[in-house]
Amino acid sequence: MLVSGFVGWFKKDVMLDSDRYWDCLDQAVQASTGGRTDEALAWIDEALKHNPEGAEALNGRGEILWEQGRLEPALREFDRAAEMAPEFFPAQLNRIELLIEEFQEQDEALDRADEMLGRSLEGGIEAEVYYLKAKAFFYLDDLEGALFLLRRALQVQGEVGVYRGFEGQVLFELGQFGPALRSLEKSDALEPEVGHTLYHLALVHEHQGEFLLAESFFERAAALQPALYPMPVRMPSQGFDEAARAAVDELPDRIRQYIANCPILIQDLPAEQLVRHENLSPQILGLFTGVPATEAGAAAAGGSAQPLDVDHVMLFKRNLEKVAGSVEELIEQVQITVRHEIGHYLGLGEEDLERLGLG
Repeated sequence: MLVSGFVGWFKKDVMLDSDRYWDCLDQAVQASTGGRTDEALAWIDEALKHNPEGAEALNGRGEILWEQGRLEPALREFDRAAEMAPEFFPAQLNRIELLIEEFQEQDEALDRADEMLGRSLEGGIEAEVYYLKAKAFFYLDDLEGALFLLRRALQVQGEVGVYRGFEGQVLFELGQFGPALRSLEKSDALEPEVGHTLYHLALVHEHQGEFLLAESFFERAAALQPALYPMPVRMPSQGFDEAARAAVDELPDRIRQYIANCPILIQDLPAEQLVRHENLSPQILGLFTGVPATEAGAAAAGGSAQPLDVDHVMLFKRNLEKVAGSVEELIEQVQITVRHEIGHYLGLGEEDLERLGLG
């Protein structure tokens, strides 16, 4: 998501008849609003002929290039805009978000955000920097840090729908489903019919056992943004059980002999207590619990069965249904998850699993 949007941040001083630069930017805004990006880029090029150092034009071109997926050129335009006009903060914000969302350069993004916070910023810009820092912390798996920064943003700016929606997402990932629901409902009241908010409302209601209500939110999110929030692929319990058994049956004989004492259990979703106490994502697909077969104290292959609460693999049916685009993909994902968790039972770490294509 672009921080600013070419149209939203475009500002124009009092325009003189001879001020061709601003006139060209006016035309670029109109073309961009109408979805005519090539025309918009042409007008920006014309504007830059009249003011080669125009930060507004450079930033606008960067935003259009970002929308087109041309990430490196977009970053260069934001860098140029920031160099030409260090106090033109939209380019600074766009550059930070591009680093976070597209390049996964969280540390560099945080450094640039801190540089901005060292200046005197108006409230809206300061809040946006805190919001972007929260995103970087989220991607670095520092959920508590992300939550703190989001609340700083809300303290500075007041109620903003996107901030409350992100707060709800972070609280959900922390397993705090009640507070997450309250934040998401505030977000929905502030900015109705936002795909991100509706989808996370679905996730929270699902974890609270309100499956029919959750499904209605999934449908609304999918109607708004089907590419980002496709509908879950539902499979009857019997079919899912059969897919899990087939995944085990397809394992090599030398592997299956080790898992006689490690049953595959199927649950709809991970329990709130498990999420919070084990610091797991509520969207986890599967989980091995117990002692890996390679460690001392594990049951020997073919030996007496361990209690179910010692060694077992759990598959979370409703989470798996959300990451598949079809029944065939769902069956494949069940197979991948079974192999992944059995790999943990056999003592393989995440790097080993990645190397074997089971990450």
